[in-house]
Amino acid sequence: MGKTKVFLAEDHQVIREGLKLIIENQPDMEVIGEAGDGKSALEKILELGPDVVVIDISMPELSGTTVVKQVKHERPEIKMLVLSIHEDKGYMRELLSYGVSGYILKRSAAEDFINAIRVVANGDVYLDPAVAGKVISYLVPEPASEEVPLSGRESEVLSLIAQGYSNKEIANRLEISVKTVETYKVRAMEKTMLRSRADIVRFAVKKGWLQG
Repeated sequence: MGKTKVFLAEDHQVIREGLKLIIENQPDMEVIGEAGDGKSALEKILELGPDVVVIDISMPELSGTTVVKQVKHERPEIKMLVLSIHEDKGYMRELLSYGVSGYILKRSAAEDFINAIRVVANGDVYLDPAVAGKVISYLVPEPASEEVPLSGRESEVLSLIAQGYSNKEIANRLEISVKTVETYKVRAMEKTMLRSRADIVRFAVKKGWLQG
């Protein structure tokens, strides 16, 4: 298997040279091109067709975001790994929506940087551990469970759970045993593929059970 071809798009030369040195020290990677501004980066990326592009979003002439969108439009097979100082959730979600395969902070260790390249090169998504928790819900599909038929009692139990009632409180309210409540809960969660209370709340909101 050949080496992973990497392109570096970073406007700070010192950082770019440091990253290049780290990559070139890997037996399974090679840097096939680099650029210090967005315009040059876009032209070279489309011309060279690297496997992975490591890109800083804040660059002169053409923003990294624009480069990402254009590359993913014209060459969707190219993996984009964003290198950034930003830890804002909305910022990361926006980039993920454009099709980037990874997001790593500039303060990350060299071994994490190399690992990120390997992960995205293999077709997976890499998120810096320091920020992964902020956007993981964006990547995890919501349960596609709205069309699953539930009995009236199952719906009632899920609705009350979503409202914050405990099993014991639900049992008292519905005049049934706690064990029966648990049975309805388990059955309903199996039908809808819900895994947690958070999933139940989200499901209830979509059903309109929590309105008013």
